Amino acid sequence: MRADAARNRDKIVEAARVAFRTRGYDAPLDDMAKAAGVGPGTLYRHFPTRESLVDAVMQAWVERVNDAVGKVLAEGGTPRELLLRWFEHNVELISVHKGGPETITLAMEDDTAPTRTPSQPLRAAHARTIGQHGTRPPPRLDPARVPRPSASIA
Repeated sequence: MRADAARNRDKIVEAARVAFRTRGYDAPLDDMAKAAGVGPGTLYRHFPTRESLVDAVMQAWVERVNDAVGKVLAEGGTPRELLLRWFEHNVELISVHKGGPETITLAMEDDTAPTRTPSQPLRAAHARTIGQHGTRPPPRLDPARVPRPSASIA
């Protein structure tokens, strides 16, 4: 990728990050292009779909999810302690973007959601936390449903 194209891509991702934080995931893409100082064609050339732009913005967030679950598990503790610490991290992680708690939580169960792909590492983190002690959780403790309580307080 040419240097100017890479700069444009980075500006688009940053403008989208700001838009998602302040306006939510349904912020208009054309407004993001304008904020990045590029035309809509440039935005769509780099990100042909909203989902591809969401994925690019969420990449750093996915890394934070993986770091957070690693930290929780490294600290150890009883299953209850792990779950409570994970809930604290989960609330922080899903509250980064406006509408994030609801959007990310629902995306874990909705194959059509634009945040479906980036929400999967969070689901995996829930599963890792639940299964840490080798105990089999009750069927109602589905990793996709774990964040619901924390999403309601985020």
